[in-house]
Amino acid sequence: MSILIAIPEPTSSDQSYNERSLPPYLDALRAAGAMPFIVPLHQPQNRVAKLLTGVQGVLLPGSRFDVDPERYGEKREPECGDADPARTAVDELLLQDAFSLRKPILGICHGTQSLNVWCNGSLIQDLKTAVNHRPGREVVEAHPVRIAPGSRLNEILQPGEPPEIQVNSSHHQAIRAPGDHLRISAVSPGDGVIEAVELDEPDHFVVAVQWHPERTYHQSADSRALFAAFVQAATVWQPPQIAESVAPA
Repeated sequence: MSILIAIPEPTSSDQSYNERSLPPYLDALRAAGAMPFIVPLHQPQNRVAKLLTGVQGVLLPGSRFDVDPERYGEKREPECGDADPARTAVDELLLQDAFSLRKPILGICHGTQSLNVWCNGSLIQDLKTAVNHRPGREVVEAHPVRIAPGSRLNEILQPGEPPEIQVNSSHHQAIRAPGDHLRISAVSPGDGVIEAVELDEPDHFVVAVQWHPERTYHQSADSRALFAAFVQAATVWQPPQIAESVAPA
């Protein structure tokens, strides 16, 4: 039986971005033993919901658009990019399905921010720190991130001492306040920017990172470990059992 992972199209309007950015996600999922299922952004929501019945996990990818700051109660700053309502709607549908049925979730870059806002968290609309968080797609090791001891991410990556790994980086926004039941699992030690969060529930795999492990899958053992853990969680996922009601005697 193939393990199906739902992944939405990165954008609803920039086909060249989709064609450039989507293949590395698909390749990484296949290499990790899963079958990607691309979710279109222009289908009726009831059709998308029906399609999700056959998937065992959700991967929320990056995007060249930003999350609408109105969704976390802020006015748009000049540096904040445009939103993509169609991508937002599909992300929300995927998240609702995954949380309701406890399907594993892996968030990457924009997907991390989308998850955080859906969980009632907030974002920094434009980073202004000494660390360069968007040096370019070709930079494999942009800066270190420090992994939180005892976190799920720590168990997956097993960093040494200090518990840091080098990551690529391509984002101008980041998490300001983690959403409900999300714990910080990695930060940039140079400026304190939150680089990863995870759900604080040991029996539900939800991990989200600001960097792009799909781009470094073949160069980085850490990237391969992250995808392997996600696909393994999807492999063993089972829908929650609904307890049968017992009528009183």
